[in-house]
Amino acid sequence: MSIRYKIDILAELKKIGYSSTRIREEKLIGQSYLQQLRHGELVSWKTLDTICSLLECQPADLIEYVKDEE
Repeated sequence: MSIRYKIDILAELKKIGYSSTRIREEKLIGQSYLQQLRHGELVSWKTLDTICSLLECQPADLIEYVKDEE
């Protein structure tokens, strides 16, 4: 995969008071997307938008492009 997360998003959310339980209860991010984040899989643009809003950051602060080795 050429695009990956720069940071542990769930850990950063937890630092500002958004545990997985709170995220689910407030219906901020769906359970399937939380699982994808746990496994380092990419999520939807809408989910990235929500994460950026909560962390007050830009998408480039969360993801990066890494060139595949041939």
